[in-house]
Amino acid sequence: MAAFDLIVIGAGIVGTACAELAVREGLRVAVVESGAVGGGATAAAMGHLVAMDDDPAELALSRYSLGLWERFASLPEAEFSRCGTLWVAREASEFAGVPAKIARLAAAGVVARRIDADELYRLEPALVAGLCGGMLVADEAVVYPPRVALHLLGLARAGGASCVLGRRAVALSADGVRLDDGSTLIGPVLVATGCAVPELLPQLPMRSRKGHLVITERYPGRVHHQLLELGYADSAHGDADSSVAFNVQPRPTGQILIGSSREFGVDDRDVSPAMLRRMLERAFAFLPMLRELQALRVWTGFRPTSFDGRPYIGAVADRAHTWVAAGHEGLGVTTALGTAQLLIDQVLGRAPAIDPMPFLPSRALQ
Repeated sequence: MAAFDLIVIGAGIVGTACAELAVREGLRVAVVESGAVGGGATAAAMGHLVAMDDDPAELALSRYSLGLWERFASLPEAEFSRCGTLWVAREASEFAGVPAKIARLAAAGVVARRIDADELYRLEPALVAGLCGGMLVADEAVVYPPRVALHLLGLARAGGASCVLGRRAVALSADGVRLDDGSTLIGPVLVATGCAVPELLPQLPMRSRKGHLVITERYPGRVHHQLLELGYADSAHGDADSSVAFNVQPRPTGQILIGSSREFGVDDRDVSPAMLRRMLERAFAFLPMLRELQALRVWTGFRPTSFDGRPYIGAVADRAHTWVAAGHEGLGVTTALGTAQLLIDQVLGRAPAIDPMPFLPSRALQ
C-alpha cells in the first residue's frame, strides 16, 4: 500500500490545480482519474475567466482566482486570450442596472466601465441593431480548459506526483481510498470529482446540469470580445429546469464558440435538437450573422451544481482526513486556481487569503 500526504480523486481542472499546488508545497501527492484528464465538466466548459457579481462570496473567489490565472497568460497550451468580456444590454432596464453592477465589481477590485450604444457597435459591429449599450471588462480572458488541466497534471507529475489513471475510486476508508482493482492508497483524500461527488460522499448534495456547446469553422475577425447578455446570471445561477443565454466567444484559432444552455433532470449525453435550436436562436437574436456560419462540432456536458449554487471547498465535517473541492457549476474554470489555493491553505493549516466560510461543506449537513 502506497502512502501520500494528499490523494486527489479527479483530474479535471479543479483537481489538477489542487494537485499541482500541493506538489509545489512539498506534499507527496497521488492523482486518481478513471477517465480522460480534463474530460468531464472541464471539457464541456467554455473556458471563460469572468467575474460574476451576483454572489459576493463567489465574486471574491473569482477575483482572487483571476489574479492567479495571470501565471498562465503567456502559456501556449492555455490558449489564453485576453479578449475582454462585453456584457450586452438588450433592454433599457438592463442598461440602467449597469452602474450598480460596475460598483459591485469595483468593490471586489474588478475594473469595468459602462459603454453606450455607439461604442458598443464600434467594438462589435456584427451585433443586432437596437441594443442599448453594455459594460466592458477589458482584462478578462478565455482559455482552453482541457489543455490547462493536462498542463497542470504534467507540472504535478514533474514535481513527483504519482498518477493512477484509468482506475476509479470506489470507496473511502478510514485511512485512505480503495480503487476498483482492489488496491488501496493511504493518506488524506481530496474528492474533486464534480458531478460524481455523491458516489464517495453521499452526504453532499450535487445535481448535474446539462449544457450544449457549438463551435464553428474558422471565421477570424467576426467577433472580438467574449459576448454575454446582461441577463446571463439569471440563467447561469437560476433554478429553472431549463434555460438558455447568449454567450459567444472568439477563440484564438478564429473559431467561434457558442453557448449556453442549462438543463436539470437530464441524464443522457445526447444532443437535444430542441434545446440546441433554442440556444442557437438566442444567439442569433444578438448576432444574426451566426446563421451564415458553418458549425464544426456540437457537444454536451454536465456541470456540477451544489444545493445552494456555491462550490464545496474544505474539510468534510463528518469524515476525518477528507476534503472536497467540487460543485462550481459554471465557474469552475474561473475559480479553479483560487479554489486550489483556498483548499491547500486549509490542508496546511494556514489562514486563506479570502474567507473560506461560505464554501465549507459543513453547510450541507445543517
